[in-house]
Amino acid sequence: MGPVSGKIAGILCVLLAAGLLLRYAEGASFRDPGMNPHPVALQRPHDGPLSAVALLGQRIFHDPSLSASGKMSCASCHSPEHAYGPPDGEPVRHGGADGSLQGNRAVPSLRYLYRTPNFSIGPDVNEAENVDLNKLAVQSQGTVRAVKTAGSVAAPAMVPQGGLFWDGRANTFQTQAMGPLLNPAEMANRDTAEAAARLRKAPYVESFAQLFGPGVLKDPARLLDEAMFAVARYEVEDPSFHPYSSKYDYWLEGKAALTEEELRGLRLFDDKTKANCAGCHVDRPGRDGLPPLFTDFQYEALGVPRNADLSVDRDLRYYDLGLCGPQRADIRGQTQYCGMFRTPSLRNTSTRKVFFHNGAYHDLKDVLAFYAFRDVQPDKIYPKGPDGRVRKFDDVPAAYLGNVDVMDAPLDRKPGQLPAMSDADIRDIIAFLKTLDDGYRPEQLAAR
Repeated sequence: MGPVSGKIAGILCVLLAAGLLLRYAEGASFRDPGMNPHPVALQRPHDGPLSAVALLGQRIFHDPSLSASGKMSCASCHSPEHAYGPPDGEPVRHGGADGSLQGNRAVPSLRYLYRTPNFSIGPDVNEAENVDLNKLAVQSQGTVRAVKTAGSVAAPAMVPQGGLFWDGRANTFQTQAMGPLLNPAEMANRDTAEAAARLRKAPYVESFAQLFGPGVLKDPARLLDEAMFAVARYEVEDPSFHPYSSKYDYWLEGKAALTEEELRGLRLFDDKTKANCAGCHVDRPGRDGLPPLFTDFQYEALGVPRNADLSVDRDLRYYDLGLCGPQRADIRGQTQYCGMFRTPSLRNTSTRKVFFHNGAYHDLKDVLAFYAFRDVQPDKIYPKGPDGRVRKFDDVPAAYLGNVDVMDAPLDRKPGQLPAMSDADIRDIIAFLKTLDDGYRPEQLAAR
């Protein structure tokens, strides 16, 4: 190689190096600030083919012929296209023999329920002193363990936690699936025998005999139990019920970057003096590597306003007391829990159009405004009575007002104080909540 050729090669090398450095600098300036500085390895469920029982459950889940109206299936309320939540903005669903009966509670999502522990009343480690919330590990068995930091830990309070439905009255998917089948305002089968008769007419009836033996068709109670067991297997095995494919999951793994707005929202979400969402909606993975479910599985009385769109709420003598009924009767005597409802997961919450147990709100901005203004400007949240006074906590009987949370931010403010969240804060939090929606494809995966 001559002198001239050598100089040209040297110049090309310098230009190439400069180009690579420029590309690195551009990439670093664009990506690094939003990347998780401490990426983790998440343990997702293994995806595999569905078992024969789960495949049967899938057909049952989507079969409207099992309802008295012939028009309602599990999927009618728990829409696969809407994260297995309600498909529209109806505060509650209509069902019954002719589809005209209104339910009394909003439809919860079925996604990410498989790790819900059984209902129990026990120690609340979140209330213990000197416990680092980032070191709480929600175990797959459903127990919550606190790792002590320096100092003593106070005796924790006894709190209700776990269970399915808004009031935790079911401990298994099998029991939970049975409820709508026999509920007069939902699929409206009169009894086990009628539901079993519909199953015997289903096009997949031969699968029951093949999987559970021919005798199952002669025993209505057993037939219904096996059918609901199949639905339970479908909800456990099908990865669409727990995909863990949100932007936040990939951010935790260091595979996606959050925007400045999303990062601000995350900080507010975690800030114990501001939104403090993470106080109930735990956003850190457990020590076992399981992704966070954005719930502590516990119960709260929030004082959500009464929903005039519900027919039951038009009767001012009616109250939905959650753990104390009307749909749950076994702990009605423990009145310290009246008015409490289970904390739902916030995964896919921005895709919902119905919020809280009574469907009182239809927009995330209004949900966060409830938390911001409930105590500092209650006239923004609650109606006024005939005397012109604001009827705060109008959906909680006077005897149980002491159960409403007024201790934890952002619900610890007093009238006249500034709200815990500004309008700009609410926008940032909503931006972060959108990162919890499944279906995100990080660049390195989308390119494959």
